[in-house]
Amino acid sequence: MAIDLNTEKIHTRCYTGAKGVQIVGDVGGDPSAPTVVLVHGGGQTRHSWGGAMHKLVASGHHVVNVDARGHGDSDWAPDGDYTIETLAQDLAGVIGELPAKPAVVGASMGGAAALYLVGALQPSLASALILVDIVPMIDPAGAAKIMDFMNGHADGFATLEEAADAVAAYNPHRPRPATISGLIKNLRRRADGRLYWHWDPRFTRGAENTEPQMRVDKLTKAADGVRIPTLLVRGLKSDIVTDEGVADLRMRVPQLEVFDVAGAGHMVAGDNNDTFSQGVFDFLQRQSSPKPVFPGHPGS
Repeated sequence: MAIDLNTEKIHTRCYTGAKGVQIVGDVGGDPSAPTVVLVHGGGQTRHSWGGAMHKLVASGHHVVNVDARGHGDSDWAPDGDYTIETLAQDLAGVIGELPAKPAVVGASMGGAAALYLVGALQPSLASALILVDIVPMIDPAGAAKIMDFMNGHADGFATLEEAADAVAAYNPHRPRPATISGLIKNLRRRADGRLYWHWDPRFTRGAENTEPQMRVDKLTKAADGVRIPTLLVRGLKSDIVTDEGVADLRMRVPQLEVFDVAGAGHMVAGDNNDTFSQGVFDFLQRQSSPKPVFPGHPGS
């Protein structure tokens, strides 16, 4: 698909999340078109959706692509609150300012927040849910690997190359990009002259990260309440989503569709954006006509 980035008219705006925290997002496309909200994973920013956003806008969608609280250009939480409930409330605040119900695409942390939103908090806010490599019952070892990466390098990096080396060590199966200049979007230079990851360090220190079962319990209960069309996009090399986790989610969300992306790990869109985007586009296309709700879930 040929995309003229100069005609997409993507602009940046702020939304008000829970407790007044400002959520920054990029917005593109015709507001009267079907709307898609993109929510990145923990430790990422809205820029991780760059390719997918441009393709969605070019294909005729209205797209809102946000930085989660404590990430990117959005506010850090003054009280250090990064619980699933609060992340979901932020998302509800964004959706509340939209002209129509959106399909919500959430990766990892963003998917967990979206799942909690439509399954437990405000089920009527979204028209469809797309979870990107996230299920309630994630693999504990994979989750620990992510937390170790995010908690590492507390003293920052002297150069962009050092940061790139850290990313390459964490994700060795992904080819190192020819240029690393784009990585600067995920870093901030502080007064000491060193580069630090953009996220609030308190994000990884919450009870849900130190006691993961808390999050599992919340998300499994939320999954029982999901009634809208739902797609799980899974990287077949993921160290987070296992076959057992998929089976559990399918039991809780009977209308679940699963789209596997070969050669992709947990960072599905970054590992194989073309295949990822096609799977999402196909699902969204099928949602263009009215869809029924899905009663009869376990626990309903």
